[in-house]
Amino acid sequence: MAEYKLKVTTGAMKHAGTMDHIYVILLGTEGQSPRTELNNLGIDFITRAYKVKTSSSLGKLLLVKVEKDPFLLFPEDEWYCSKIEVTTPEDEEIVFPCYRWISRGEFVELRGGKGLTFLKYNITNADTLSVSENLNFAVWFPTFIIPEYVSEHWKEDDFFGFQFLNGTNPNVIKCCSKLPPNFPVTDEMVRPFLETGTTLEKEMEEGNIFLCDQKIMDGIPTRQKDGNHLYVAAGLCLFYKNPEGKLLPIAIQLYQQPSEQNPIFLPSDLETDWLLAKLFFRSSDLIQHQTLYHLMHTHYLAEVFTVATFRCLPTIHPLYKLLIPHFRYTLHVNILVRKLLLSPGGSSLGVEGLTELMRRDLSQMTYSSLCLPENITERGLELIPNFYYRDDALKLFAKAMVEYYYSSDSDVIKDIELFQFKCCCCRIMDSDSATGFPSCFNTIEEVAKFITMVIFRVSAQHAAVNNGQYDYNSWVPNGSLLLCKPPPATKGQSSMQTVLETLPDVEDSVKIMSAARILSEKYTDVVLLGEFPEEHFDEPRPKEIIKALQVDLYYLREEIAARNSQLEIPYTYLNPDVVENSVTI
Repeated sequence: MAEYKLKVTTGAMKHAGTMDHIYVILLGTEGQSPRTELNNLGIDFITRAYKVKTSSSLGKLLLVKVEKDPFLLFPEDEWYCSKIEVTTPEDEEIVFPCYRWISRGEFVELRGGKGLTFLKYNITNADTLSVSENLNFAVWFPTFIIPEYVSEHWKEDDFFGFQFLNGTNPNVIKCCSKLPPNFPVTDEMVRPFLETGTTLEKEMEEGNIFLCDQKIMDGIPTRQKDGNHLYVAAGLCLFYKNPEGKLLPIAIQLYQQPSEQNPIFLPSDLETDWLLAKLFFRSSDLIQHQTLYHLMHTHYLAEVFTVATFRCLPTIHPLYKLLIPHFRYTLHVNILVRKLLLSPGGSSLGVEGLTELMRRDLSQMTYSSLCLPENITERGLELIPNFYYRDDALKLFAKAMVEYYYSSDSDVIKDIELFQFKCCCCRIMDSDSATGFPSCFNTIEEVAKFITMVIFRVSAQHAAVNNGQYDYNSWVPNGSLLLCKPPPATKGQSSMQTVLETLPDVEDSVKIMSAARILSEKYTDVVLLGEFPEEHFDEPRPKEIIKALQVDLYYLREEIAARNSQLEIPYTYLNPDVVENSVTI
């Protein structure tokens, strides 16, 4: 006779235990154990010890099969299994991570904690995805300080420019070395706003001129509200970085094609004309932010990566173990997001407009635009000062875990499941090699780059575009998702009454503010970047890598806190204290 000792651990959350019958079967290279019931004698397992006896050793232990049957006529009673630890007759200790809910009638196969690629194991049954875990919507309400600052400074040009670097959408501004032909700004127009003795051409040569171009918004259909049209701009805005390092808007055109009815607005224009120009430009930027850089580039991409992981990577694969903590609640929250962010009344764009905007964005999405270092370089933002998003984000990149599991490039090429994972991602996104997405992985470096991009997208990037929404968008005049009057077509005709009539009414303003508040909240069961409450890795080296990551994040916290203490407007959204491990809100 051979005896296997089991330690079974139930999750610590409420209602994780069960009264149902739990059975296990151990599978090894030399056979399998009898179907054995784990007699829990109560509603919670906590951590309990059991024994499974076999006629002889099962050889190398490969799988633990778990089955759940009903207890008498009781209703469905799901069980959250954290892990099963097995000590073999040969005194080998093996951890079989689970970390999921198990329903009646399910057969769940658990593989050992050591990460193995396809070539290093010989059982390839795919696990199923359970989405029965419930979101915990108990929230705490932080004290907001920045909204008060925004309400006092929203009219100021330097604050307008600051937001394109460190607000909720630091994704669109780029260095401008040559003006677009459809934006005929002249040196005479902007010379009063430049340093004395310089010219627009000279400042472009020195890298001090920046541009935001909203051409993706051109021709996007808008909706009606109460029988009246709503409006969006598709503008261009030119910025100047002055000698003090401040980024100032110096010219705004609200539509793509220049004409007498589409003037270029300047800071020297009538105050309300310039205010309206900034208001319309910020509104379109906010729509782009919410629909593209928040919803598409984090939520929906996270869903792509989640689905591809469950479809193609078995639970024993090291990349499954590495990625799965970063997909917590993603599918759950995206169901809610579709209702909230794609509702017909959410912005000046209806469902048709939002769908067209996302279609355009997907058609021009490139791999390099999703990889932060390349993105920053392509936009020419490596040296612009006071770009705290860039400074913090670049420090959150890591690749040590990938390099541990792939010892050579040949290991990468031979990994069939890795290839299928990559193909699945591209197939769901409908991308091809023309957009720069790799057709296959040939080197460790390529895998590390892709996995780093995935983790960054679903953790740090989501934090950067999500966490500051109440800070910057709750004061509706600073950026409204819907505007009720058309952009000004001539100069000198506006007043503050025009501004008020352009902004949404109280009811819609409250809806915008409430949505921003909800999206900025933090929940009681938050799991931060670097925290791994579920132990998917069993080997010492991955655990050492995780500890090293946690040490790095600790020092980054200190560094960011020290810098923010010297700033008038602190940039906190990439502090590891607030960056979640996954897209959960």
